[in-house]
Amino acid sequence: MNSVLAVEDLTVTVRDKTLVQDVSFTVDPGERVGLIGESGSGKSLTALSVMGLLPEDVHAAGSVRLAGVDHELLGADERRMSRVRGRHLAMVFQEPMTALNPTMRVGDQVAEAMLIHDTVPGRRAARAAAVELLGRVQLPDVLRAYPHQLSGGQRQRVVLALALANDPALLICDEPTTALDVTVQAMVLDLIVRGVTDRSSALLFITHDLAVVATVCQRVLVMYGGRIVESGPVNEVFTSPRHRYTQGLIAASDLESADRRLPTIPGNVPAAGQFPDGCVFRTRCAHATDICATAPPWSGTASRGFACHHPAPALEPADA
Repeated sequence: MNSVLAVEDLTVTVRDKTLVQDVSFTVDPGERVGLIGESGSGKSLTALSVMGLLPEDVHAAGSVRLAGVDHELLGADERRMSRVRGRHLAMVFQEPMTALNPTMRVGDQVAEAMLIHDTVPGRRAARAAAVELLGRVQLPDVLRAYPHQLSGGQRQRVVLALALANDPALLICDEPTTALDVTVQAMVLDLIVRGVTDRSSALLFITHDLAVVATVCQRVLVMYGGRIVESGPVNEVFTSPRHRYTQGLIAASDLESADRRLPTIPGNVPAAGQFPDGCVFRTRCAHATDICATAPPWSGTASRGFACHHPAPALEPADA
């Protein structure tokens, strides 16, 4: 398998409701991929499916394969997944306090992550590696601090150090900077990019902030209604979106147009599991016709394409 992560036909259900349907994508070695969409689009559910962290009443089907792991991630028992998480695959969550043990010193938590997976020869080496990792995220003096003694930005950097401790093949970040102020956000984003670049790790970055994707990622996946509706290089998708939902997202994020009212996407995201048949965006799309009641085929390649019956015209590339 050439890709670090290969997701094929992922479907997530709870009771009689389908929350994510037929999601397929890959992340290549060293590639930084953004996953964007409004809240309720299925972004976090997709990440939790990959991590094997779905609630017991939520079920995932399809295929999720990770380079270096000789079994399917979907359906793997907790014993197998505990060997994968933290070693081959790591995640930075939106709220760092949920990922840290409040009764354990920061340095001990970082060291323990390496000891559990036997990536260092002993406690002394783990302690030294923890000091180095915390220094790399610009926290050289917090080794003996408890999480509650740190600010939100500091805690998030500790979580990043934990996630990178065992040089995972893939790092997943789920809205890691949403609760941070602008200056701290910029620092954390820089540390994430440097962290994966230094280790040649791949990155799947989940966010609703298009500016963050433009800063961090090389390729973007656009998700709506539990489906991938468009994908491609960030610059190409953001300058010439083809799917009407992508077009609406980008128009609503045009902060350069301060002299006029920003356009908005009509209506609201339907409740989970209540998206329409056919094109999941058709009830909010001004271009929808009767044909949109049928599912649009994917146009293009797996890594660069869209699924829309009435796509926006492709813009000619600007002259160099």
